[in-house]
Amino acid sequence: MADWADWIGKSETRKDIITPGLLQRYCATFDTPVTDEIPQGLHWCLCLPHASTAELGEDGHPAKGGFLPPISLPRRMWASSSVSFENPLQLGDEVSRVSSIASIEEKSGKSGDLVFVAIDHETRVGDRVAVRERQNIVYRESAKTAPPASLASNQAPDLEGWDWQQQIIPSEAMLFRFSALTFNSHRIHYDRPYAVEEEGYPGLVVQGPLMAVLLLNMAASELGANKLSSFSFRGQSPAFANNVLNLVGNCEGQSLTLAVLGEDGETIMSAQARI
Repeated sequence: MADWADWIGKSETRKDIITPGLLQRYCATFDTPVTDEIPQGLHWCLCLPHASTAELGEDGHPAKGGFLPPISLPRRMWASSSVSFENPLQLGDEVSRVSSIASIEEKSGKSGDLVFVAIDHETRVGDRVAVRERQNIVYRESAKTAPPASLASNQAPDLEGWDWQQQIIPSEAMLFRFSALTFNSHRIHYDRPYAVEEEGYPGLVVQGPLMAVLLLNMAASELGANKLSSFSFRGQSPAFANNVLNLVGNCEGQSLTLAVLGEDGETIMSAQARI
């Protein structure tokens, strides 16, 4: 096992401004109206890494080096996040985000070797903390065999136990726009031949934070804007463009249970939140 001790605590700071253009493009991506409220989830479009095109690796991610540790495993995925919404962001805010590496852990699983990197992000506006987040990234081995494409289910999933229900089919255009909003050039989200032939997926992969935003938007449609004090999500299986996603949720007092379910009813993403 590698010695990652020197990387723990390594940090970087980035700055950004919430502009009218960013807000309009964000809302257009999700077909939501533009209001004076900054949607919860827009912070994922701020203070982004800006590696040059020449610095990108074969998969479209920035090549190893810089802030993240030089982990040799080729496949990198955003596995989960826990977010605390401290104060609402506002249009025109000048924000700064300090990111620091909290832990690096090596494991072995059914799919081979894994490395988990936990990163703490603190987004501030002046002296005021707006958002705190613990982000977990997983590095994996290359795909050994391509999984078969899942067949569309002929039977609707049982959603009887969920009070909130929405259905969406994420298109290639939505994936492309979200990648543009987050400056994410990972090819599994827009280059179908690469996603299928090199990484073994049956189609373009829906971004994890895109599905998280869909859940946040559903909560906002039910409760109103900026009502959540915390939100956490964990990806359980990949979702693919042009397949039906069922967004579901239950509200019990101040606690929310949310999920993204596939066309077959299987859980793709699970989430928890508090009002």
